[in-house]
Order: sequence, then structure tokens, then C-alpha cells
Amino acid sequence: METVQGISQFTDTSFNTAVTIGTFDGVHLGHSKILERLINNAKTADLKSAVLTFFPHPRMVLQKDTDIKLLNTLEEKIKILDAIGLDYLIIHPFTKDFSRLSATEFVRDILVNSLKTKKIIIGYDHRFGRNRNANIQDLISFGNTLDFEVEEIPAQEVDDVSVSSTKIRKALLEGDISTANNYLNYAYMLTGTIKKGKGLGRQFGFPTANLDIAEPYKLIPKNGVYVVKSRLDNKDHYGMMNIGYNPTVSGNEKSIEVNFFEFEGDLYSKKIQVDLLHRIRDEHKFDSVQELQEQLKKDKQTSLTLISR
Repeated sequence: METVQGISQFTDTSFNTAVTIGTFDGVHLGHSKILERLINNAKTADLKSAVLTFFPHPRMVLQKDTDIKLLNTLEEKIKILDAIGLDYLIIHPFTKDFSRLSATEFVRDILVNSLKTKKIIIGYDHRFGRNRNANIQDLISFGNTLDFEVEEIPAQEVDDVSVSSTKIRKALLEGDISTANNYLNYAYMLTGTIKKGKGLGRQFGFPTANLDIAEPYKLIPKNGVYVVKSRLDNKDHYGMMNIGYNPTVSGNEKSIEVNFFEFEGDLYSKKIQVDLLHRIRDEHKFDSVQELQEQLKKDKQTSLTLISR
């Protein structure tokens, strides 16, 4: 897959494309059906498959929704889409000026002249153009004039995407990682850089790597203890992760700390991906550090049992 930053950078005009448009946050099972249809259509018609997506999320720009939480960072989304088998991912900067393009300008200048679109696969409820005043019937009319085909994604599939996204967010905020992962069809991931912490975990016999996630829009699951996996030095390593405030030692800042089993390397300043596999328990305030240490030993045993399965 080739990732293109901005429509103006899509300059190869030696082929035509089949395109779908959307945010594809989470790239979950519902999205996969649409993307599979796109890829198959492209192969059948001798076209290149392309996803046109936007960043920042339109709500961040038009509604100044700074509290919006997304399932994927942009980097994570690129990684997931790359594994699906697309030919092109076009990430266009979403700005107020871009939002003011008329429906005609968007279809003529972006889809037809820039992307060389011959087929568009889109949901029945898709709206576009200034003030989102054009719909799929308008798009079909444009297609008849500008020589491209429109394939409508059935209402049921579009609803499945919406329902899945809602259920995934709800499950993560409730700590139901199993449900979230089932809908995603992969383990929910947190990606960040390891920073220095207070070193308290090492004093307890459970040294932790402190994960710093730069993107404020990334959805962080419910506080608690999770079984996790990361790819470190080209090898899978398992561990347990705490999301929360470390109340037993009077912590007052939220942190994400991972204790990797059987890993001795230096992770400081390295960027890693942590996959969440299971949730063990809520975060608790214990009466003493000794009680916390005993619980951590139990958590590790629980984690190893789940991993062994």
C-alpha cells in the first residue's frame, strides 16, 4: 500500500481508481467488509483500490470537538490498512476551506480530475459538499455526467459499521476488552513512547515501562489491570499493564505502566505498540505496599495462566 499525504501528492495518472471515502476509525469487522468489496471491485475492473480519508477528524475542525476520542491514531490506522491489501491510502488534511468546496468541485476536481475515479463505493447515507448538502443520488447524477459508476453500500452494512464503532467504544470504556477485540477482529492497541517514571515498580519487584501517548484524541480504556503483548526486539513479549493513578502510593497523575515478563532490555525513548488481550481487575487502593506487592504476584500468575491458554 502506498500512503499519500494530501490529494495534490497523488500525481500518477497512468491508471484509474476505485474509491471509498470515510474516517474508518478502528478499521473493524464492519469496515473490513466494505474494504474487501472495494479491493475485489478494483481487481475485477482493472482499477487501483484507494481509500480517501481525512485528518484531523472533521469534528475536530468544524465543531472544535477537542474531547473526541478515536479508536486509532493516524499511525495505527495506516498500519492496519496496510495489512488489508489496499493499493492506496490518501490522507487529506481536513480544513475549513476544504469543507467549503461545493459538491461539484469535490466530485469534479478531487474524485475525477485528481484521483481518476471510475468507481465509487459509498454508503446510502453519505453526504458531501459544502454544508453536506449533496447525497448519493447527487453522486449518481455526477457519475452519469462525468463517467464513473457508483455502488451503494446497503443500509444494513452501513448500520453495522456504526453499531460496531459504538459498541467498541462503549466496551473499552467499560473495560470489556474481549467484546472490543471481537468487533475489531484484532487486539486493541496503544502506541506510545516509553518515558522515565518514578521507579516505584522496580522497588516492588515489578519494574514498569511508562507509556506516553502523544495523541490526546486516542481512546484510553477503563482504568485497571490488563494482560498485554508487545513486539520487542523482533520477539513477542507478554506482560501486565496498569492504567490508572496508582492510589496505593498516592499517585495523582494518570499513567499507563507495563511490566513485561522476562524482558531485560532498555526501552527508554523507544516507541512501542501494546496490544490489550485481557482485563484482570479494577485498580484498587491497598492498605499497604506489601498488600499491593502480593496482589501484583497474583496478577502475574493470572496473566501467565491466560497467556498459556
